[in-house]
Amino acid sequence: MAAYAFLQEMYEDAYFPDHLVDKGRAILLRLCERIEAEQPPDLTTLYALTEVATEEFNALETEFDAAGSEIETVAREEIGAGFHFVATAYGFTEADPEKLIAVRNW
Repeated sequence: MAAYAFLQEMYEDAYFPDHLVDKGRAILLRLCERIEAEQPPDLTTLYALTEVATEEFNALETEFDAAGSEIETVAREEIGAGFHFVATAYGFTEADPEKLIAVRNW
């Protein structure tokens, strides 16, 4: 998973500062590490892990704002796609993309 190009569209858009996109990528990689370590047995447990990661993105939004950027439509879609990619890569093909990021503030 470390080689996967998470948040690629955000990296390609100068509106999103790379150092903040790096932090978002790190959130997704930590999610992968937690899934590998904890091996959630069901969707409910997976959603609990993605909730923690989504809260990290919620906190990161303040940094985007301070840098003159924001987690807006392109970023929302790209982040959501990253969460869904992670879920399906770990065998949770039936995961609801909206439930994966249900606690988002962006």
